[in-house]
Amino acid sequence: MKQSLFEQVHEQDWRSFSELLDMLEKGKALPEQTSRFAAGYRRLCQQLAVAQDRGYSSHLIDRLQHLAMRGHQQFYRHRSPLAGQFLSFILSGFPQLVRAQWRYVTAATLMFFGSLLLMGTLVYSVPELVYSVLPTEQVAEMEKMYDPEARRIGRFSERGSSEDWVMFGFYIMNNIGIAFQTFASGLLFGLGTLFYLLFNGVVIGSVAGHLTQIGFGETFWSFVIGHGAFELTAIALAGAGGLKLGWVLLVPGRLPRGEALRLAAIDGVKLLGGAALFLLIAAFIEAYWSSMTLATPTLKYWVGAALWIVVLSYLLLSGRGEHAPK
Repeated sequence: MKQSLFEQVHEQDWRSFSELLDMLEKGKALPEQTSRFAAGYRRLCQQLAVAQDRGYSSHLIDRLQHLAMRGHQQFYRHRSPLAGQFLSFILSGFPQLVRAQWRYVTAATLMFFGSLLLMGTLVYSVPELVYSVLPTEQVAEMEKMYDPEARRIGRFSERGSSEDWVMFGFYIMNNIGIAFQTFASGLLFGLGTLFYLLFNGVVIGSVAGHLTQIGFGETFWSFVIGHGAFELTAIALAGAGGLKLGWVLLVPGRLPRGEALRLAAIDGVKLLGGAALFLLIAAFIEAYWSSMTLATPTLKYWVGAALWIVVLSYLLLSGRGEHAPK
């Protein structure tokens, strides 16, 4: 069956189910309407599976996924408190969403980490190139921050350990600001998100290549490997949300551009929310663990590798086997 005929046959079902969800979400559904919910939800999930199996357009699949997610939430809305819903999102909902939006996540990851690795390699090979990206003063500051002789490593390395909580707050505000900027700039038809992903990748790669080239590699890499698992992944996830916003603005499909953007923003904001949680964890690790000089670089490498495995395992495996819209 062609997609156009498939949509024509089931359009009324989708509209009716959407209206029912609106009433359920507002608490205005009548008992006879609520009784039809389970059957309508099962039917929608079947239609979503058919659309995915036949390779229909991403706009149709996104629309059905959104309806299925809203339906899924209604099963638990009145059964669990807010804390339970939040925990459910963290344990399964967020990684399921990341996997469902794999196209945007993959694109953002390639742009961010690709530019980071490429620029790091170039600067390591051609040291003078770092000054084409960063001013001389900032390069000198980075060298001071990661000097192997420093008592504490990282930004504001001269602070005392009692001020770690101040740095914890600073890292939260700074990193979440970067993530929000990367996400929200997707409203510029994706160009803003593309710019910030590449810009941050180029800057971080330049710093990494330069510090490694001058012999500060052990200090730098042992510092960033721990919190980097959460921080760098969060930037890519925020970028994925921004790319989704930009894409539906460029290609809204059969929906009006405003409606397509509204639907995309729901998943995009959830991606940003999960990224913010990652950045909260990263800020804690950076303030209280990464800057320590008591731990040996070898220990930090082992801990960092373990944290990368945790992050990747969480995103790829958590929530599998649980009933959730694909």
